[in-house]
Amino acid sequence: MERLSSSAPVPPHLRGSVMALGNFDGFHAGHQAVVGRAIARARAEGRPAIVATFDPHPMRLFRPDAPSFRLTTLDQREALFARAGADAMMIFDFTPALAALEPADYVRLLIEDMGVAAVVTGEDFTFGRARSGTIDSFAALGLPAQAVGPVSDAQGVISSTRVREALRAGDCETASRLLTRPFAIRGVVQHGDKLGRTIGFPTANIDMGPYLRPAYGIYAVRGILPDGRVLNGAANLGIRPSFDPPKELLEPHFFDFAESLYGQEVEVQLIRYLHGERKYDGLDALTAGIAQDCADARQILAGTPMLA
Repeated sequence: MERLSSSAPVPPHLRGSVMALGNFDGFHAGHQAVVGRAIARARAEGRPAIVATFDPHPMRLFRPDAPSFRLTTLDQREALFARAGADAMMIFDFTPALAALEPADYVRLLIEDMGVAAVVTGEDFTFGRARSGTIDSFAALGLPAQAVGPVSDAQGVISSTRVREALRAGDCETASRLLTRPFAIRGVVQHGDKLGRTIGFPTANIDMGPYLRPAYGIYAVRGILPDGRVLNGAANLGIRPSFDPPKELLEPHFFDFAESLYGQEVEVQLIRYLHGERKYDGLDALTAGIAQDCADARQILAGTPMLA
């Protein structure tokens, strides 16, 4: 799996590709259908398969003050695209200049600069100045294109919006079903105030960064370490109302684990929402509350199969 940039030449062995065009931030079931079709076409035609994404997200250009909303980082997307079978990820640097390109110039960029032989997109994909390019524009401008229809369930079309709504509501089960995997936050473990270890519940403190903020509260979680080990745990996600001053963090406590994780990048999967944040009256009450949350999380995780 190779990582490409729209600002650098495409290596010769990756020219002539079939490119899945979209942002694919959540890489939910609908996105997977588009990418799967592109990879299948590439394999049938003996071509490389490239999956595109945009960084920063177009919303950051048009709505720079929008609250954090990302569902994946670039590293997570790269891993997901590789697992799907892509040969490379193309990162389009989403600048005002790219957004202002006329559709013909956008297609010329794909064909001449990147050597793209065909594109596969969702039916609602638009591109170019004022989003004036559509799926029909590709063929009219000389680039073979294929549109993949939306993927739906009983509640409607699967979308990143529905994933975000589920996470904001603390509905991890729906988010996992739409994504086909648990929503996961990846970050480097920081030093904190280390109070957790004094009461028997050490935590790995992770900044939320650009991720969407799910419902604040307590979660049953699974942690994926850099060496691939999987740990069960319980986590507080929020501002820690029992502490002053409040600070927004994801703080997983991993069961039966005593190794140092400082400076390591850990991925934390949100498996089940237990309850909202609570402010406890003193350390004894806090300790008892954490112990109960851990017991509940252990029981939930024991009955929850692992998802990739």
